[in-house]
Amino acid sequence: MIAVGAALAALALFLAACGSGGTGARDEGPAHASAAADAAAAPVPSPSTSFGKFRRVDAVALLKRDPEVSAAVKRELKPCDGDDYQVDVSYADLTDAPVDDVVINVMTCADWVGIGSYVYRDDGGVFRNVFKSEESPVYAEIDRGTLSVTRQYYEQDDPISSPSGDIVTPYTWKAGRFVPGKPTRNEYGKSADGTPRPVPAT
Repeated sequence: MIAVGAALAALALFLAACGSGGTGARDEGPAHASAAADAAAAPVPSPSTSFGKFRRVDAVALLKRDPEVSAAVKRELKPCDGDDYQVDVSYADLTDAPVDDVVINVMTCADWVGIGSYVYRDDGGVFRNVFKSEESPVYAEIDRGTLSVTRQYYEQDDPISSPSGDIVTPYTWKAGRFVPGKPTRNEYGKSADGTPRPVPAT
């Protein structure tokens, strides 16, 4: 009888401790519920809409009907292999236009030397020429939201396949036009490993 009474007393104490709250599993519940509520209230990043500005163009047709493109470049604008034209096309937001701007490079078929670089900007649904460079060899690229134009140069007796170096000029869009920044001059074959060595132009 004494053993049974002691067991009952111990059971009663255990049940009383669970009912009082303490640090049992019951305390875990509200903490999880609060964390879930905080997570639900946290702002969710909205998906990027930059791709929504992209609108593909027929680069060849755009160049052919553009009066800003020289007759010499248009004569070179022909298929090199089958129906493939020697043009590179890139899209990016360079001018804060409603639609991504279009950067087009035209190369020769024989040696793929750049003979013309152009940027077209959407203006009321029509792409308008806002930049051109036909100082061959030339190539325009998009570098972190900036227009980067590379112009190779030749010293006396340089073959067409081996220019002496290039000058890279960044352009930014300001007040409705592209404004050139400070150029960088690269001289080919001057370093030990044969890679260009940049030299700021003066």
